[in-house]
Amino acid sequence: MACMRDAGEVVARAKAKLKEAIRPGVTTAELDAVAEQEIGRLGAIPSFKGLYGFPATICTSLNNEIVHGIPSERVAVEGDILSLDVGAIVGGFHSDSAFTVGVGEISEEAQRLIDATRESLRRGIAQVREGARVGDISAAVQSYAEGLGYGVVRQYVGHGIGRSLHEDPQVPNTGDPGRGPRLRTGMALAIEPMLNIGDWDTRRLDDGWTVVTADGSLSAHFEDTVGITDEGVEVFSAPE
Repeated sequence: MACMRDAGEVVARAKAKLKEAIRPGVTTAELDAVAEQEIGRLGAIPSFKGLYGFPATICTSLNNEIVHGIPSERVAVEGDILSLDVGAIVGGFHSDSAFTVGVGEISEEAQRLIDATRESLRRGIAQVREGARVGDISAAVQSYAEGLGYGVVRQYVGHGIGRSLHEDPQVPNTGDPGRGPRLRTGMALAIEPMLNIGDWDTRRLDDGWTVVTADGSLSAHFEDTVGITDEGVEVFSAPE
């Protein structure tokens, strides 16, 4: 899993550069350029650009946008929340990670959503081990998030990852413990809870990519690439 570890390090460094660049007045296209430059500087290839026809290096999703927002000349303003999804390829292997941050000062409600989504990811990752099942991850995310009153997106899920960005098994954010594929050493998963302040339902915009909350409520997204190695569980895409 050395190449996946290297790809994860690239993603982590790109995320750090993006966090430095996020401020009121920045455009999502400018953030895309930051990520592309950093991924290239580190000798890697963007996972997303050209995949299924996606036109950019990263996904940039604002406020009620859940995933797959296309970078553009849109300006992030004070009070927005912004989800960024980043992927990179090293040696033919992918790493995939996402995070949500506030732009300047944000509401307490928005900050609670961000914190809960980050914690949902942490709780999902905590279930990863040899012999566990995918449903253990799903149930951990769902029980925590719904216990706080958030809608957990069902139409979009986490996934296996390796030589392809999207591999089996799917990793839903809802489900029952003890169900689903069994986890084994050598597997890698991209776990990615998406939480909405309102209902879990979604719709896709006319651009064919951007997914938004059906009720217009705020959404947050966190994701990391996790591997089950001979030494234990490792989060490849986490920053140092």
